[in-house]
Amino acid sequence: MSSPKIRILCTEDDPDNRDLIVMVLSRSGFDVTYANDADHAIALAKTKTFNLYLLDTWVPGVSGTTLCSHIREFDAETPILFYSEAASDVDKEAVKKAGAQGYLAKTGKRLRVSGRS
Repeated sequence: MSSPKIRILCTEDDPDNRDLIVMVLSRSGFDVTYANDADHAIALAKTKTFNLYLLDTWVPGVSGTTLCSHIREFDAETPILFYSEAASDVDKEAVKKAGAQGYLAKTGKRLRVSGRS
């Protein structure tokens, strides 16, 4: 018998980023649910069990930091990880104070692969 999949709630309002995140995580064996805005994310978080919340700092409805604080009001245990372009030390400190465990910064830089033309 296989162990249950890790369930992730992802909030990302940009459809391209959301589709990429969902595709990569799903192909890696995770069960991914996404929310387009804060109200939808809170409703899902209150009615389903997740093993991880993956939040953006810019979420329609409220800031991702505020969303994080709202989730912490009813779920103090599930890890929260931010994935955002807002990557200043101030941004990172704000999400930590709101209850997040980690922060991944999106970058606009493209990777160059050596040896390809």
